[in-house]
Amino acid sequence: MAGMISPLAGKPVTASMLVNVPRLMTAYFTLKPDAAVAGQRISFGTSGHRGSAFDTAFNEAHILAVAQAICLYRQQNGIDGPHFVGMDTHALSEAALTSGIEVMAANNVTTMLDARGGYTPTPLISHAVLTYNRGRTKGLADGVVITPSHNPPEDGGFKYNTPNGGPADVTATDWIQKTANQFLADGLKGVKRMPYARARKEPCFHVHDYAAAYADDLKNVIDMDAIRSAGVKIGIDPLGGASVHVWEPLIERYGIAATVVNQEVDPTFRFMTADWDGKIRMDCSSPYVMARLVASALDFDIAFANDTDADRHGIVCRSSGLMNPNHYLAAAISYLYQNRPQWRGDCAVGKTVVSSGMIDRVAGRLGRKLVEVPVGFKWFVDGLLDGTLGFGGEESAGATFLRRDGSVWTTDKDGIILGLLAAEITARMGRDPGEVYDSISQELGPSFYARIDASASAQQKAVLKNLTPEKLAAKELAGEKVEVMLARAPGNNAPIGGIKVVTKSGWFAARPSGTEEVYKIYAESFRSAEHLAQIQAEAQDLISQAFAKEP
Repeated sequence: MAGMISPLAGKPVTASMLVNVPRLMTAYFTLKPDAAVAGQRISFGTSGHRGSAFDTAFNEAHILAVAQAICLYRQQNGIDGPHFVGMDTHALSEAALTSGIEVMAANNVTTMLDARGGYTPTPLISHAVLTYNRGRTKGLADGVVITPSHNPPEDGGFKYNTPNGGPADVTATDWIQKTANQFLADGLKGVKRMPYARARKEPCFHVHDYAAAYADDLKNVIDMDAIRSAGVKIGIDPLGGASVHVWEPLIERYGIAATVVNQEVDPTFRFMTADWDGKIRMDCSSPYVMARLVASALDFDIAFANDTDADRHGIVCRSSGLMNPNHYLAAAISYLYQNRPQWRGDCAVGKTVVSSGMIDRVAGRLGRKLVEVPVGFKWFVDGLLDGTLGFGGEESAGATFLRRDGSVWTTDKDGIILGLLAAEITARMGRDPGEVYDSISQELGPSFYARIDASASAQQKAVLKNLTPEKLAAKELAGEKVEVMLARAPGNNAPIGGIKVVTKSGWFAARPSGTEEVYKIYAESFRSAEHLAQIQAEAQDLISQAFAKEP
């Protein structure tokens, strides 16, 4: 987190904080991006293009251009199966869906929308793509999810999932971004489009019951019988997101003792509590955002929330309140690899370079190989597809894992199964995940982990992105000898877009933000909170020195 904690943090939002939705919609349809302005061009980060219509960063022209670029990408890569499309509950998502459908229909793309005209979480799109493509070698499906994830109500997002069910890789996103920006520069010349009302009547337009297909298959990834038999009392908060209409049919189907504590959908998200900086976000890993669910923790055996597209999870335990995302990843990994006998004996544990070293220790205790990759869920896709990775997880509370038989479930993050896994752990172990993690830390040692943000100009961010061990030249960190410095991830040798410095009992990693004028410092100590603070301070000094060396 950057800066001071706002006095509004954790408190119900007020009317003055709410986005003006009519003005936002007006901005989406009337503001025209200038392709010569960097902030108004299309930019695919780790998970699609994001921005606000108010900033001329997410407007109708952007979506028309991106949708046409995706249509061309499909043509050039022989992708001619159905195109599964979902959206979350952000105000801009509905508008962007309309724009996208107009282009898809004009390009005669077989498009699948929710049968009830509602919202579709990210994991349901990944599940649909993989389910359709299973056993096929041609006529493959792909998908789009229209969401800015947990970002504020005024933001929009548009992300593309390839036929492998996961986020598009760098080759795909670079091509789509370049092609879409050319459409912007050419005033949308070459973009095919038809009126929305006509598009919905085209033969290529279809509906699909995403929720039913996902719920029916859920027993193959989670032990739903154990949850029901144990009578685990579960609290669920969709945070006003796309999973809101998924839960009730699922609860009824499996007969579990679960309660959806808030079923309200409102594009202003007026029912939220403010995040650390006083802004509205649906970040289910934030204690400020999760204040209401945490306050009701004792009403349930286990509770959890998802962000607006349900690819992230926040776990609330009776024993410990809101779990640190890294702590839950460690507990989940420890449980899964001891309770999934049909998984391959050599299937590895996947984590990002900025996730807790406690995961390394858990993997070592389990005798499992650790695969450490850069930030971005796309790096886990191939391993999940072929079963060589049993679990892939990020420190930002995003993860997925294999089916109980060791085959692929989703290749994108699935906050729904991570929440239900917490209930399975509670049912089968008689302890909640917080208690499980306490046992792990008692055995393997404590962990002190935190992420902080620091200001950085665009030039400084570019320096950090290309920083090498030779340029940093760090010999010591917080009183310990530096053992290794990494500019590439050990698991796949891909650039991490920053630097990681490791000592015997701690580490830090620094990488630039893709959306803000800041850089992020992730740090961990296996000694003490004081040692962590020392690592953080020295990390900032090292990065500042690196900035100073550049002209």
